Amino acid sequence: MDEFASIRHWTADRQGENWQQRRGVVRGIGDDTAVVDAALAEDGVASPKRLLLAVDTMVETVHFKQSTMRDEDVGYKALAANISDIAAMGGMPLHALVSVSVPPAYTPERMRRLYDGLYECAERYGVAIVGGDTTSSPGQLVVAVTVTGTVEAGRELLRSGAKPGDAVFVTGAVGKSAAGLHALLAQEREQRAGERLSPAEFSGTGEELLVLAHQRPNPSVRAGRLLQECGSCRSLNDVSDGLASEAWEIAEASKLRLVLNEALLPRSGSLAAYAAKVGIDPLEWMLYGGEDYVLLGTMDSQDADGMRAVFHEEGLPFFIIGETEEGEPGVVLASGSQSQGDKRGPSTHSCRRIELKKRGYNHF
Repeated sequence: MDEFASIRHWTADRQGENWQQRRGVVRGIGDDTAVVDAALAEDGVASPKRLLLAVDTMVETVHFKQSTMRDEDVGYKALAANISDIAAMGGMPLHALVSVSVPPAYTPERMRRLYDGLYECAERYGVAIVGGDTTSSPGQLVVAVTVTGTVEAGRELLRSGAKPGDAVFVTGAVGKSAAGLHALLAQEREQRAGERLSPAEFSGTGEELLVLAHQRPNPSVRAGRLLQECGSCRSLNDVSDGLASEAWEIAEASKLRLVLNEALLPRSGSLAAYAAKVGIDPLEWMLYGGEDYVLLGTMDSQDADGMRAVFHEEGLPFFIIGETEEGEPGVVLASGSQSQGDKRGPSTHSCRRIELKKRGYNHF
């Protein structure tokens, strides 16, 4: 099967022309470039709009292994990681370009499964696949995805907007993806070396939700839009490389300190149970694991409780986990028992404070 036959095999009859037109696509797959008119996209973003651009690459053995990710999971996650970057700006994802470097081990049917996962994610989040590139690879599979999105002009959410006295929040539990990867690697070593493992393989063990969080993450698009619309969110980042790493990025961009209250960090029951089972401090995964794709940010502290109520009305999690303060850029973990009846926990000034290192996933 040549390059063009392969592309047709992977992409044909996936997204209808009328549907793509509603995403602002003038010309999709089939010409030298795609043609889009973002102003025509039915994305819920008010004009005037700004275009958001994000790119992410997944490399076999660096970002995934055949034993921990099925082919369709690789496709799904490659797009989801990019969509999360758009969500972190408060934007709406629109289009994607997909480039793959395919080694001999990946047959046409395996690549078809990869595109099954990619298009499943695209359908879920309303992303039009409009083009890409295909090459051979001598060894590992490489999947590179570029995503476009839109946001109201001048209202994109940046890392650099935090102010002293802001509330620090996160839109979901952290550490689950890292724990899921640990479970996958442990099962591979002990029982099923070389086989691809799915969440179903862990049914009844309590770890299936952790594995699902690693293989099929959910970018926080709706959460990003709610934060963009509220007008009091001052900084935002997605948790791709770990909570501590993303907090450091906000601290450095905004030139202040983030103080995270350990008692308020959300941890799932499945994470706590698995950590106890394997004898690992769950904080290690929560602070440094990454690939959770929830949002971390800061906002006017007076509006934080109201924002939590808005999220809960939509069935979305929202946790206030600390505050910002003046000082040399950095991230602090304050530990202490939570005060009775105080949803915010104890004052971080009266707790034991530990400086968190700028550590998380690092490609180099």
